[in-house]
Amino acid sequence: MAMINTTEVIAKSKFNRFHSMLLFWCTFIIAFDGYDLVLYGSVVPFLIEEWSLSSVQAGAIGSYGYIGVMIGAITFGILADRIGRKNVILLCIILFSLFTALCGFAPNPEAFSIYRFIAGLGLGGIMPNIIALMTDYSPKTSRSTLVSIVLCGYSVGGMMAPTLSIFLIPMFGWEVIFWIAGIPLLLLPIMYKQIPETPNFLIARGQNEQLSNILTKVSPSFSYQKHDQFEKKTITESGSSVGQLFKNNRGLSTSMIWVAFFMSLLMIYGLNTWLPKLMFEAGYALDSSLTFLIILNFGAIVGTLIIGRLADKWGAKKLLIPMYVIGGICIILLGFRSNLAVLYLLVAIAGACTIGSQNIVNAYVSQYYPPRIRSTALGVSSGVGRIGAIVAPTFGGILLAASLPIQMNFLAFAIPGIIAAIALSFVQEKYAYYKQEEKKNSQDTPLDKAAGS
Repeated sequence: MAMINTTEVIAKSKFNRFHSMLLFWCTFIIAFDGYDLVLYGSVVPFLIEEWSLSSVQAGAIGSYGYIGVMIGAITFGILADRIGRKNVILLCIILFSLFTALCGFAPNPEAFSIYRFIAGLGLGGIMPNIIALMTDYSPKTSRSTLVSIVLCGYSVGGMMAPTLSIFLIPMFGWEVIFWIAGIPLLLLPIMYKQIPETPNFLIARGQNEQLSNILTKVSPSFSYQKHDQFEKKTITESGSSVGQLFKNNRGLSTSMIWVAFFMSLLMIYGLNTWLPKLMFEAGYALDSSLTFLIILNFGAIVGTLIIGRLADKWGAKKLLIPMYVIGGICIILLGFRSNLAVLYLLVAIAGACTIGSQNIVNAYVSQYYPPRIRSTALGVSSGVGRIGAIVAPTFGGILLAASLPIQMNFLAFAIPGIIAAIALSFVQEKYAYYKQEEKKNSQDTPLDKAAGS
């Protein structure tokens, strides 16, 4: 009888067909997550006209969705560590896909607001669980890269919404943009069959045969004998999953990660909301304000892929701190008039170093904590960050209402990026789960048993 360490089996595996399948579905789901989150901004003018909404009412409806996202990120992040990530992912897909599609049938603003809030619950729960699942099954040598590719789906979805709106709304009306979000529902049976449950959850439920079948796909050289046992991590730590984020000397790091998430999403959602208006105030006249957002998100995709690959080689923290600083500098420089080529370059770099860096922070957090509390860590961090996302539109509106010099407006959006970099510098890597894994492999010392990894 042999004791099998699933973490070690997966870490030493090579990228293969199983990883490709999981990568595809995770990226597909995140793309629709990104699509659903940003499509509201593409249809707001049409809703205002059709329902005679004021700007305040339209803004409130948008906020209901973000509030749902915040609640969903925290709730479903914690729930997934208890009932399984696959179950929560499928539930969240049903919520965000069904209720976003229903928004296209909403007869009035009240029904629309309710649908957006419920859809937001699912949208918030998807991100932390998809990242955790991809991390659970990724080879060690390409973990950050694979998570980075998945997170690029968010920016792809973010570009899909305005692009489809330009072409489809004039022909079919604003409703069709919401109906498109129902596509994942049609593919739910296939996802149920192909998306695996996490190893730790299967071990806890005694589903050894199912886990052995999955591991055979993860690593074709893996063999399972009838009397073999999977290594079960003992749990000696008491308290809630959220409380465990602060145990084993992780208190300072957890607090700083939350600060980084809040500041990063404050900056990102502020830019996504106000960048076109800020550039207009700076004196630039472009044919379409969507150009800035498309370039920003394109830069995010390129930046995520590059930073993710480098993070696998050099470590995420070493890259994230300077990236946030560079992003802040580029945002500040946008306040100084220049030609369009330089402007586009600065916007692209800002996208790479802000949205791209946030994507890598998600990957970093998924590796910092033990698998048993990974979804909780990502969910709560994302939930705290969503508070920044909720504050961002109002923050930008206050800045513009104050009639400050344009350079001061850009400086105000750059400062959160600098604070995020400072916060990450206080994260203590020596207490990270991946450091314990490295220590175990080199010195055969126990893992972070107290954390229930």
